[in-house]
Amino acid sequence: MDALLQTLSMFVTTPLIPAAIGGLVWGIMGGSCPGLSASITMALLLPFTYTMAPMPAIVMLATCYIGAEYGGSIPAILIRTPGTNAAAATVLDGYEMNKQGRAGEALGISLWSGVVGGLFGLTMLVTLTEPLSRIALLFRPTTYFGLGILGLSVIASLSGKSLLKGAAATLLGLMIATIGTDPVSGVNRFTFGFPDLLDGIQPLMVMVGLYALTELMMRSGVKRTGMKPNTSIRVRLPRFSMMRKIARSQAIGCTVGTLEGLMPGAGGTIASFIAYNEAKRWSKNPDKFGKGSEEGVAAPEASNNTVASTALIPLLSFGIPGSNSAAVLLGGLLIHGLLPGPRLFEQNADVVHGLYAGSFVADVAQVVVGSLILPVAVWLVNRPRPYLSGFIYALILSGVYTVHSSLFDVGIVLCAGLLGYFLRFFGYPVLPAVLGVVLGGLIESNYRRSLVISGGDNTIFLQDPIAVGFLVVAALILSASLAKEWRSARANRTKPGLA
Repeated sequence: MDALLQTLSMFVTTPLIPAAIGGLVWGIMGGSCPGLSASITMALLLPFTYTMAPMPAIVMLATCYIGAEYGGSIPAILIRTPGTNAAAATVLDGYEMNKQGRAGEALGISLWSGVVGGLFGLTMLVTLTEPLSRIALLFRPTTYFGLGILGLSVIASLSGKSLLKGAAATLLGLMIATIGTDPVSGVNRFTFGFPDLLDGIQPLMVMVGLYALTELMMRSGVKRTGMKPNTSIRVRLPRFSMMRKIARSQAIGCTVGTLEGLMPGAGGTIASFIAYNEAKRWSKNPDKFGKGSEEGVAAPEASNNTVASTALIPLLSFGIPGSNSAAVLLGGLLIHGLLPGPRLFEQNADVVHGLYAGSFVADVAQVVVGSLILPVAVWLVNRPRPYLSGFIYALILSGVYTVHSSLFDVGIVLCAGLLGYFLRFFGYPVLPAVLGVVLGGLIESNYRRSLVISGGDNTIFLQDPIAVGFLVVAALILSASLAKEWRSARANRTKPGLA
């Protein structure tokens, strides 16, 4: 009770509310800018927190994370350009709804799902921090390898009609992930003498290139369709009937987001893809996914907004960041002399309670702040294409440049954009390639570490029950996808005129 009263007093005795709203606005605007990830948006805010007191500084960084995860869905729906890595799955149905003239509805579903996911994740953060963080400590390299294989199995359901093309795109992504320094031996691989490639190619660069620049290239020679310059789009929050319709997808997204947030290094990107796949699997209308499904927008948005809170559980309890953005928040804690762990709850309880309260304010305020900012984003997208394309190009490249102040990164993004253009031109799906890059490092590093521990004995993966569970589920997903494709091919052969 004393802790609750202390937390409530912060609303009137400290700058908690201004810090929470300020971080939320900064995060939404940064997340809605193509090329700026949640971690970059937080990193840009970090210098401004140096002179602030610890509690409002940490609140501002945490709410910036919340805002950025939601803000990434805005360009994903409006211009098929995910503002953050985790919003890549939202592109699949959000942009299709936009092409059907339902952009306002898609934006409303995204906003509502973000609030639901954020509040659910905050509930998990407050009530289950200690027991759930103990579960996270049970994960070993074999477990992370099983998790990566499970993530790749999702590709079987997202690679379109041709599983072969999906597998080829996946292999391409895995090849890109091997560039850099070997995670075990330290040997340089495929760097071609470029020092900038020693750290590998970041998934952020590949995602921005394959999604943002590729889309701009594809649209450059096509007559503009969809939203017109004079189109007025208003955010349409879902009615009660729609809330019931998407509730199952939101529940799946919240569950996946909770589990993924607890796994250090997983982050919202993997969570959004898995949530999308599972929502499709359990949907009453799976055929609508990829064609403008409301559930296809709700699931990934609820998932990545849940991760924005649950990723802080291992961070606050053990100092293990659950995502890149959580790593930035870890830097903010260290700057202010705060050491994550059990002592943080004893010696700096005001910071922890303030973070909880500020996150609640941000989650609730998303409805108002998001509705106020969205019309500005719609106005920007409705500008004439030459000006809009030039602005997006400049924003993407300048955003990428700010990561390491490197023109080499800009070149990587341009090459990824060109690669994505050829993939789409020849009918290869881009999503499996992106997922291969994201999961490649996780799979290889943990596979090699497992073999080092076992002395080269692959049976070590069978000695980890959690890893076995992941691998079994992955096998079931792949088998179901193969069976579905086989049945579809057999049905096509038996149709009249095709025999």
